Amino acid sequence: MASPNDTKMHEKTYNGFVSMLKWTVPLTAAIVFIVVLLIA
Repeated sequence: MASPNDTKMHEKTYNGFVSMLKWTVPLTAAIVFIVVLLIA
C-alpha cells in the first residue's frame, strides 16, 4: 500500500489538476466560441 506521505502528495496533485481544469475548460470554450464567430 502507499504510504500516508504518498497519499497526501497524490491528493495535492489531483486537487491541483482539478482546479486547473476549472479554469482551462471555460477559457478554451470561450476561445473556441470567439474563433467560430470570427469564421462564420
